[in-house]
Amino acid sequence: MLRNLLFSIILLFWGSCVFAQERPDQAFAKQLKTLMEQKNHFVDRYDAEVWMKDMGGRLKRRAPHIPEKERLQILTLVHRYANEAGVDPQLVLAVIEVESNFDRYALSVANARGLMQVMPFWKDEIGHPDDSLFDMETNIRYGCNILKLYIDMEKNNLTYALGRYNGSRGRAKYPNKVYAALRQRWAL
Repeated sequence: MLRNLLFSIILLFWGSCVFAQERPDQAFAKQLKTLMEQKNHFVDRYDAEVWMKDMGGRLKRRAPHIPEKERLQILTLVHRYANEAGVDPQLVLAVIEVESNFDRYALSVANARGLMQVMPFWKDEIGHPDDSLFDMETNIRYGCNILKLYIDMEKNNLTYALGRYNGSRGRAKYPNKVYAALRQRWAL
């Protein structure tokens, strides 16, 4: 009986610590859908190659368990979709590190999925209910665009935007983790 009581208390406490992204209002969802439908643009090839080589070494040190091909795919997608959305690619790498530790199949208690821990309701908001959030390209594309809109919504206050992304706006713990990862491993 005491064991069940302790388990219930731990579960209650743990459940109260879980945060999730909030559902967007209609205008926000419309902006996100527009961003998601934009065509890709090209970035400077030389800069992209230098960035890939630098970040490839960093990611290998951070996640040596991930096969080389998958690491390159993650970096290519982050570079592409972060630049497309107008978000710092290194910031996106820091978010991925904190959210999923580069586990493409990560699933949170709040049901967030994939590398960037995107909530499933975003698929309906964007109008693509059949998308798989465990697909790396889909997940990174969603995550970069959602993060960009939160940054815009918070008038470039990155701490508030990161809090919104994590569903913990007003609390410093999550943004501080992202800043630490950015500073220690990803900043140029």
